[in-house]
Amino acid sequence: MELLADIRIDKWLWAVRLYKTRKLALEACQKGHVKIDDKAVKPSRRVHLNETVVVRTERMERTVRAIALTDRRVGPKLVADFYEDLTDPEEYERAKRTVAQRILTREKGSGRPCTAKKISLQSQIIGFKRLGDNSTLTCHLGASWL
Repeated sequence: MELLADIRIDKWLWAVRLYKTRKLALEACQKGHVKIDDKAVKPSRRVHLNETVVVRTERMERTVRAIALTDRRVGPKLVADFYEDLTDPEEYERAKRTVAQRILTREKGSGRPCTAKKISLQSQIIGFKRLGDNSTLTCHLGASWL
């Protein structure tokens, strides 16, 4: 695997699995969802070692520092070798709560879920834990929701 001195930001975001496709990374840059030094960057902007990148995805805002640069997509186990995650742990909790609310909220008038939908919901939700009063409900979701 070739390590580089600098690389296009959209390509690096895709390579380190912050976005599923290069097109999504490119669109995020164009919409201003990717920032370096608190400035929105264009997809062609070169990212350098030890730069801090703030990336807003559908569910959360992640802050990472580039440790190594590559133009090849790396496996999930190797991602930690390419960036240091500086994201606040509270941001991950907020994202989990948001996903739980989306799963548990049904459209008014949609009726009862069919068996297939119930099984799908049960597979997405690992467990519930009630806290003190009945109005507070936390949902523990799998890591795939981040």
